Amino acid sequence: MSSSRSETHSLPHRGSTNSPSMRFRAKLRNAKVSSQKARLVADQIRGKQVEEALDFLSFNIQKSSHILKKILESAIANAEHNQGLNIDTLFVSQILVDEGLTLKRIRPRARGRADRYLKRSCNIALTLKENN
Repeated sequence: MSSSRSETHSLPHRGSTNSPSMRFRAKLRNAKVSSQKARLVADQIRGKQVEEALDFLSFNIQKSSHILKKILESAIANAEHNQGLNIDTLFVSQILVDEGLTLKRIRPRARGRADRYLKRSCNIALTLKENN
């Protein structure tokens, strides 16, 4: 009697090279910038080629552009290291910016009062695809 555990299946795994469109992802959780501010920059690079997006992020002075540039470089490194692809064929296919943790803090005010302020963060997920 043979056990079913010893059988091998020919199904491709998740990161298989047999898929027609290869995707490379990078994520950052709890980035110390509000999601509203990060979306302003993310909308600018969505759908662009990797080189064009890197140039845009390099010369943009917003804090979120520096964070997004590091995520983009990480996704590029994943594509180069894992599959050995040329970065000239990659473009930003999807970029999601969702709300992360919100830290609630209190600032003392005059006459014994206190004001509450929110330190917002966001989760960023970036996906690269290969141009065919």
